Amino acid sequence: MTTAPGGVPHPPSSSSHPLRTIRDIRESLPEDQRRHFDAELADTEIEALPRMLHRWVALSNDGFEEFLLSRPFGGLEFGARSYDEQTDAE
Repeated sequence: MTTAPGGVPHPPSSSSHPLRTIRDIRESLPEDQRRHFDAELADTEIEALPRMLHRWVALSNDGFEEFLLSRPFGGLEFGARSYDEQTDAE
């Protein structure tokens, strides 16, 4: 453990994590999310900063976008309803 300037101990930073700075976190986000990140960063109190940054690291590193892009949607037409193609059975 290392000690912060205020005397509060904190665990040593892991060099294995690719996002080590606020700039790294920001650059890992899509442009539209960067505006939200910047706004939240500007309004976050110093004491809550580690929690806020940890949440954004998790969001930027969750792999959800890669998951969506790796799975083809097999001819689905977004906005179409499954019952649009059914014949009127009544």
